Amino acid sequence: MSTADYDAVVVGAGHNGLICAAYLARAGLRTAVLEARPTPGGCASTVDALGARINICNCDHLLVRSLPLEEELDLPAHGLRYLDVNPSQSNLFWDDHPPWYLWRDVEQTIDGLRRSYPSEVDGYRRFVRAARPVAELIIELAQTTLSRRSLTNLLSNRAVAAAKLFRWSRLSASGLLRNFFNHEAMVLPALATGPIVWGLDGSTPGTGLGALGYVLRHLVGVARPAGGSGALIDAVERSFRGSGGELRCDTRVDAIVVGTGGTLKGVRVVGDSGGVMIEARRVVVACDPRVVRLEGSGVPHNFAGTWAAPAPDGYESKIDAVVSDPPVYRRTPEGEDASQSLTPTTMILPSLSSLSRNLADSAKGRVGDDPVFFANVPSALDASMRPPGGGHVFSLEVLYTPFALTGGWEHSDEPDRWLRRFGEHVQPGFAEGIVRWRTMTPPDYEEQFYLPRGYAASFTGSPLSALLGKPRHLTRYRTPIKGLFLTGGVTYPGAGVWGASGRNTAGVLLEQA
Repeated sequence: MSTADYDAVVVGAGHNGLICAAYLARAGLRTAVLEARPTPGGCASTVDALGARINICNCDHLLVRSLPLEEELDLPAHGLRYLDVNPSQSNLFWDDHPPWYLWRDVEQTIDGLRRSYPSEVDGYRRFVRAARPVAELIIELAQTTLSRRSLTNLLSNRAVAAAKLFRWSRLSASGLLRNFFNHEAMVLPALATGPIVWGLDGSTPGTGLGALGYVLRHLVGVARPAGGSGALIDAVERSFRGSGGELRCDTRVDAIVVGTGGTLKGVRVVGDSGGVMIEARRVVVACDPRVVRLEGSGVPHNFAGTWAAPAPDGYESKIDAVVSDPPVYRRTPEGEDASQSLTPTTMILPSLSSLSRNLADSAKGRVGDDPVFFANVPSALDASMRPPGGGHVFSLEVLYTPFALTGGWEHSDEPDRWLRRFGEHVQPGFAEGIVRWRTMTPPDYEEQFYLPRGYAASFTGSPLSALLGKPRHLTRYRTPIKGLFLTGGVTYPGAGVWGASGRNTAGVLLEQA
């Protein structure tokens, strides 16, 4: 059985899939998005849970705002409105190092450092000055579909920044940061927005560009969509539908079907009476390719084995809660307005040595004694996120939490321990003010979001591999099968709520249309 013919079918309605589809529909292609879940957005969505609106993952948006999506997809007209987060990051430590804020403005950040870490001020200035051209180049490259021509232009027009980019990309993030900072309280927060959220500790060579979080926050600034992270998804979906696009949820794709001679036939979706074919001239896979099979005599043998590379286990868990009152932190940066403490995400970080031990513990099925915490009260900045019955929404992201926890997750008291440990940093009685709460663990992300082993796939290539186009389907979005494209976090530039991959893939497809 087959259904209507489309110019393009996008598999997966995460933010990259929807962004790609919106560009295709606006260009006049008859486009359908097929999503296995009941609702679009994936890990970038905001859902109804606990009698409130809950962000599936952290609500901070950074690099997505470096793209011209709002103008090109007319997103403000479709309801998108951003709220600036400033300070953009609050840094606390298990070892009682003085806390400090990262502000959008460099000088405001340095003013705070003069009070808490005066010996690090000069290093911070040097780091921002040295890293800014690299960060600007990364943002520029992420908005282009890389080619030999773009590489030539890069080397000729931005040679100094390009040379530094390649040199820094080979270093470890912690090693790079140690060239500028002496105190680990200046190193750890930069690792937290890079290697730590990649499931690493920053000591691995090749993670150097993960140290650029400070500068990117100065360049772009952190913001949150009013109404939650999913407000971006809602606006992109409206833009897509407004251009004639069709979104089908509860529609799980079983296979990409390739006919004799490598001719793309379309996709087969799971049906009650067997597979249902949806014919399409072009297919964009925007989900983890490990959950979609390539099927048919026309699949190149040398590609089938590399289509979906193995990936590590997931390592992140999240507690969501409705609380009667927001937490009040025991310590806030000296000289800063304490009322600002709930605006940013608060990172509670272990020492560098404990961070390495935590990673080793996770590999053995345990959660470290001093976990990495990202604490957030989105309703403190955004009143529209407050539960109808009063109170606030609180979230606590926890790393590193193994997929295969020793003894299993079902009866584990780890989430209770995390809340007790968080309580050490806030006023007494916070736990008693928790009205309702839930925990999402790596197995939950696997079951509910089709993430194998709970791992959110991400591009793992280097800048050099991206510029050279290796492997092609992850860096150029094209596959050896004519009409089949790949987008999403697994492709360049990868991770987080960025959207560059979806926008770039649409550009590549339209060039060939």
